[in-house]
Amino acid sequence: MTNKLEISIQKTTQEVINNVVWKACDTFRGSMDSSQYKDYILSMLFVKYLSDFYKEKLEQINEHYAGDNDRIERTLKREKFILDDKCTFEYLLKHKEANDLGDKINKALARIEEDNVEKLEGIFRNVDFNSQKLLGDTKERNSILKNLLEDFSDARLDLRPSNLVGNDIIGDSYEYLISHFASDAGKKGGEFYTPSQVSTVLAKLVAAKEGDRIYDPSCGSGSLLIKAAKEVGNSNFAIYGQEKNGQTQALSRMNMYLHEINDAKIAWGDTIRNPLHLENDHLMRFDVIVANPPFSLDKWGEDDVAGDKDKFSRFTNYATPPKSKGDYAFIIHMVQSLNEHGRMATVLPHGVLFRGSSEGKIRQKLIEDNVLDAVIGLPSNLFFGTSIPACILVFKKNRLNKDILFIDASNEFEKAKNQNTLTDKHIAKILETYHNRIEIEKYSHLATLTEIKANDYNLNIPRYVDTFEEEELIDLGATKANIANLESELAEIKIKMNNYLNELGL
Repeated sequence: MTNKLEISIQKTTQEVINNVVWKACDTFRGSMDSSQYKDYILSMLFVKYLSDFYKEKLEQINEHYAGDNDRIERTLKREKFILDDKCTFEYLLKHKEANDLGDKINKALARIEEDNVEKLEGIFRNVDFNSQKLLGDTKERNSILKNLLEDFSDARLDLRPSNLVGNDIIGDSYEYLISHFASDAGKKGGEFYTPSQVSTVLAKLVAAKEGDRIYDPSCGSGSLLIKAAKEVGNSNFAIYGQEKNGQTQALSRMNMYLHEINDAKIAWGDTIRNPLHLENDHLMRFDVIVANPPFSLDKWGEDDVAGDKDKFSRFTNYATPPKSKGDYAFIIHMVQSLNEHGRMATVLPHGVLFRGSSEGKIRQKLIEDNVLDAVIGLPSNLFFGTSIPACILVFKKNRLNKDILFIDASNEFEKAKNQNTLTDKHIAKILETYHNRIEIEKYSHLATLTEIKANDYNLNIPRYVDTFEEEELIDLGATKANIANLESELAEIKIKMNNYLNELGL
């Protein structure tokens, strides 16, 4: 018999966070698109995390330095985050009936930024909880925000570090939510999200090591950087990213903190026009680069960087990419950002493999410089918002081998309802083939420079990996005899049918 005084302490699992927070989206569904309300949901999750984290730290410090207010204050200032009483989740929940609830939340977020200016400045800049345009008039807005606070006050959503099952579950829940928002929003959401299995492939291709600098010039929500960093196995790495979209850059910064990556440097700006990670007025160099830049970006900034306008001389040794397709602008930027032993893996549309003109010249130059290591074709319909197949290009500085590995993984996937996926088995085959540089019939081929030159530096995968399956030969004689038999049987059936009808007088 259970003691009535026994208290069961329910630990917070990732499934609980996923369910509670996804249900909170019901407050917004039907009134706005998920690409808009995601900012409210993810920002509130971050505020709840900060509040629960700070609350537990405050309890621990008060217990340790009981009564010594000076020691308590000094210790609090050294903590990861500082929260005033009027910017905690509990304070906002207590004022859920306020007529100016949106304004109160905005002021709380602003205070969080002010008190943590070095880490959190601008992190909430793109979300307005007092927006009449998105949330309606005062009465409607207050009702929506009250419901949101009540949803997040669910007793199961206890985000204190000591109550979490696993160190990474809040971050993993954040990734879960982002992937679902991307799925809901289609292309609009997919602009900032790389499917988890593709991120895994990229991360394992470049295999970041202890002490590495890891960079993504179009980092979106940061999932790719986080996957790459996890390959290190400890916290001895440095994360750098840049993102043009301000809302998405804020999501990326939150994502880093929720994964306990507290010193990531995620810059806000246009990487091609204005790269922000610099050393001594030159591009910073990195050990590892991973990226899923926007496919064939139109108006990528050709006028701003062509020729000697680019003060970092990224394009000096290459032809300038066409104005309407920025794929090679990102490739050139990344190759120029690698250090002498750097390696990179990037997702791109298949057009980069065979398009001619200036892109053909850039491709030839990269091949002749011996920095292209592998070309990997992926299945179609892996990415949110587009069904077109993509490819992965792997680059390495100071390569010893002169060949290029081609892998055609386009036919190996698991078909799901809306998206195709790569299973662990598919991923393992890609990685084993790449790391061992092995040839598999109808799957992979090591192409020499002579072969590639003979193909006029065209890297279209079917030129190197023959996946053609011959159709089974048809025995025309047997087929003709079979048709004759069927026709004879049909004639007999018709005679029987007519006899039955005659017997019935029809």
